[in-house]
Amino acid sequence: MKKVFVFLVTAVLTFSCGKKEENKGEETTAVKEEKQFEMYEMSEMAALMEQMYVDNQRLKERIKAGDTIGQFPSHFMRIHSAVMTDKQENDAFFKEQAANFIKAQELIYKDPANAKKHFNNGVDACIKCHEVKCGGPIPRIKKLYIE
Repeated sequence: MKKVFVFLVTAVLTFSCGKKEENKGEETTAVKEEKQFEMYEMSEMAALMEQMYVDNQRLKERIKAGDTIGQFPSHFMRIHSAVMTDKQENDAFFKEQAANFIKAQELIYKDPANAKKHFNNGVDACIKCHEVKCGGPIPRIKKLYIE
């Protein structure tokens, strides 16, 4: 299904960009070059955060169901080294929030009796950072809370 969607989007963009302009001056060529489609590519940090979100959705369900929690996902530690879209965003504030997030996540696995509390603290750490750095994902992150 995803492949079909990507194919359709690509086809639409290809055919819609192929229209010929009536005016064939040099200005038209310059305008066309500026409007070329560029595929968005996630930064290493964005991809990591997407993976952490999926992992935490699964963890949330295990905690709610009272299942075994498992082991701390070691790839979460890449939060300290993953390349960001804007490298300047990896400042002292981000590093502090990343450490708070990792601490809360580790506590889920070390203290499963209080997993819900530690999990929600991890969600709090995400939101606190995103309130300053990039607010877009906040509504989505809030859906992770265990009530």
